Amino acid sequence: MTGRPKPEARRSRKGRNPKLRTYYEGVLSRLIAARVESGLTQRDVSLRLGMAHSFMNKCESGERAIDIAELWALSNLYGKPVSYFAPDK
Repeated sequence: MTGRPKPEARRSRKGRNPKLRTYYEGVLSRLIAARVESGLTQRDVSLRLGMAHSFMNKCESGERAIDIAELWALSNLYGKPVSYFAPDK
């Protein structure tokens, strides 16, 4: 039985609008900085959140979008407010 060819990996929705893309890239930069500051690896964070070991790699690279509940969990893990990662401006 042959299946359909797999489509290319879908990129997160961050690329839809240049202004939002720039904002989201800033969010990702702050997430990476907070993880490094905490001394944790991507794998450590993924496992502490109960996710697959590749979860943070995909999130930090932009391959997978981070939802608000995940952002909240990451902010708690890193000891930072959600607003640190997603500022109003």
